Amino acid sequence: MSTYKVELVTPYIKDEMFNKLKSKVKFERKANIHGACVKLLTDNEDYKEEWEDNFKFMNEDIRPHAKIFSVEDDGQLQVLYEPISKTCIIKNCDYYGWIKSIALAAISDFFEEYHSEHRRYSTHGSAVDCGGHSLAIIGPSGTGKTTLTYGLLQYDDFNYISDDWFFTRLFNNGAVIYSSEKNSYIRDDLAQVWEKFSEEVNRVKLDNKGRGIADVNTLFKGRVRETSTLNSVVLLERNNSNPPFRKLDPVEALNFMVENDFCNPHQLVRDQRKLHIRKTFFQNLFQTVDVYLLNTIETPLESLRRIKNLVI
Repeated sequence: MSTYKVELVTPYIKDEMFNKLKSKVKFERKANIHGACVKLLTDNEDYKEEWEDNFKFMNEDIRPHAKIFSVEDDGQLQVLYEPISKTCIIKNCDYYGWIKSIALAAISDFFEEYHSEHRRYSTHGSAVDCGGHSLAIIGPSGTGKTTLTYGLLQYDDFNYISDDWFFTRLFNNGAVIYSSEKNSYIRDDLAQVWEKFSEEVNRVKLDNKGRGIADVNTLFKGRVRETSTLNSVVLLERNNSNPPFRKLDPVEALNFMVENDFCNPHQLVRDQRKLHIRKTFFQNLFQTVDVYLLNTIETPLESLRRIKNLVI
């Protein structure tokens, strides 16, 4: 699926556009994303309902740390971001997946700018827990991140943390990760790969992109965790010229992330300062965990067997 282009705008332009479009807003909802408040303003009832199912509720008396303003307007898809107030104006978007990813990207930008003794960093990747220790899976689009995540979750030893984004807190001797969403925005073809989930997937109300919000407690029946200690990271590639699996040193792992734009198409601000922040985070992370490179040129089951025991 093609992505969108982000245009950075000034507070003046943001205010001008907001005043022009605000009469279109029919729904306002706040979400709690790892303690930060994100406010959605939209004219789309489906987006409002998906947002409510997707994210944890935030009390109305909490002021937003970021705003997502999504409305229909004449013209093409347009994504505008004003980084001072963390406000994103999205026009003519027909895909909820981008709405929720932009919300997570805005909070990622907020956490990168929020200075504390232990910053929280956002990662575009999935994570599963096994016995209090977790495995993260990070890769460019189309390399099998979701497929492998749900493949691991077929087994009762594994618990769901996140299948799209997670947050990380680094310590001197390790890293702790946290979930980002209340429920999962799944694809309708998931059950075609892993039949175990077919009954639950068939109950999900799908949108125009063949995706929908699934209740993770129904999918995984009590195997849901909000936090875990990160032990291992599996990076994904799909390249017929390379071996199927190998361990990476921290420098190799960092180079992979930089070369692949941090495996994250949803970065609202890309400049040298942000590049330095992101490189520093992953450099520190890869010095505290084991990192592997999985080449998903084999069948999903064969790839799954290569990583299943990394946290057991």
